[in-house]
Formats: sequence, structure tokens, C-alpha cells
Amino acid sequence: MDSTDEFSPYREDGKLYGFVCVVTGASHPIGQAIIQELAAHGAAAIYACDHPPSSNTTTTAQSTSLPSPSPSHHLTKIIPYPTSPPSPAIEHETLALIDEILASFGRLDIWICSPIPLPSPPPSIFSTTTPILHSLFETHALGPFFALKHAPAAMGKLSPQKGGYPNAVRKTQKYGSIITVIGGEGEKGGGVGYEMVRGAVLGVVKGGVGVLKGTGVRGNAVCVGFVGEGGEERDDVPLGRAAKPREIARVVGFLASGFSSYVTGASLVVDGGVSAMGPNIVPI
Repeated sequence: MDSTDEFSPYREDGKLYGFVCVVTGASHPIGQAIIQELAAHGAAAIYACDHPPSSNTTTTAQSTSLPSPSPSHHLTKIIPYPTSPPSPAIEHETLALIDEILASFGRLDIWICSPIPLPSPPPSIFSTTTPILHSLFETHALGPFFALKHAPAAMGKLSPQKGGYPNAVRKTQKYGSIITVIGGEGEKGGGVGYEMVRGAVLGVVKGGVGVLKGTGVRGNAVCVGFVGEGGEERDDVPLGRAAKPREIARVVGFLASGFSSYVTGASLVVDGGVSAMGPNIVPI
């Protein structure tokens, strides 16, 4: 089904105008760039999720450093939403977050799982213990899984009446987009354990196509390569440099909007051509 007028990507007030969004990994440079991208195109609210920097930090709205919308997009409400470090309780936290969003805004449109930094250096296969492997899956794979499990029902809730908050718009059609950003760790890589998790996350995206059938919700992945704040020069990338976080965010914005209304179950590769060159550039 094509988008109705309130979801038209050609809206003069922004292709994401009125959307209520979730961004996990909000303190990561890619997560911060995604927040700016959503705000720049008219999102009404963005829940910026991240866990406090240490286990001794209390769960308060001040525990995450977040970007602010530019003056021309100041009506977007960015809401820090601290979460506990990854644990089996992540499903409970996913449900609690959805309940809060629906109570506050009556709708949910976009759920983005952006990268969470990997340990540096990543563990070798010989030092990867069962707890480390479990931690990798909890950190990177459970979030997309529980988003797929619980967010579509919330995204299907309609709002026939315009809300009373800035950038509000009616929601008369089931619509949603779940986007998972994979990679972005550059030369660090992730080791065998993380490559296993990447496969699991892509499995959530592929397997989710059938789950999402008939819901009006789409699910996709963005697979990124080397990312640097300033797009540093790199001889091992065909485009000659690392990606800037905002370049990844623009692809995420495309998948969030009605411009990608017929894209689901896809893995968009945004790596400057590295994967296309294969061992010609990156030796096996």
C-alpha cells in the first residue's frame, strides 16, 4: 500500500514530519547523526536510548549526551531515555518504552537500532568465552529481535485526531519502519563472535519479512564499513575515504521515509565500495 498524504515524502514540512521515533545507541556518532537527520526532516519526537556510562550512574534523563535540533528544526522533541546495560531484561525495557511512547504521543512510527561500540581490541576466538559471546548477542542482536517482536503492534495504532504537541499530524494508516545499522567499527573489526552476531541480526531482518506481512511495517538493515568523524582518507576504500556519520544517517532517513515504501527485508551496503571489491582491496 502506498502512503497516504500524511506520510507523503514530498511534504513541504519534511519527509518525516510528525513521526515519533526511537533511536538506540544514541551516544554513538552514527546514532547522533541519525537523531539530527530525523529532526531535520520534521520528526515530532525522538526517544534517544542509551545506557548510563557506568554501572554507578543512576537512570536519569541527564545521563546521555545528545545533539540538539538546529534552530530551524527546534520543534522536534528529543527525549533522553536511559536503559540498563544489555541484559535479558531488555524485552521488559522494550515494552516499557513502547508503553511510555503510546501514553505520551499515541503513536510510534520509526525504530532504529544504531551501533553500540565494540570492546577494543575485540576478543580473539581463543579468548571468546561463553559469557563474552552471550554479551555480544545481548548487546547487538536482542534489541532488533525485540523491536521486531513488539514494535509493529504499536506502529499499527492509528491517531485519527491530530495530537496536541508540536509537529503533530494525524495517523490514519498503519505505517512503520524498523531499521538496524550494522558495523561502523572501522579497522577494529569485531572478531568471529561479532561476525556471528552480524549474521544473527541479518537473520532478524530477513526472517522479519514474513512476520511483518500485513502490518504496514517494513524492516531493513544498513551495513556500513569504515566510519570516521571527518571522512578520513583511506587507501583501502574505493571512494578513498571513510564515511561520515551523516552519510549513514541519510540512508537511514531514506528507509524511514515513504521514499522507501517498497523496500523491506533489504540489507543496504554503505561502505564506499569495499565489499564490492572483495579481496582486491581487503585480503582474505
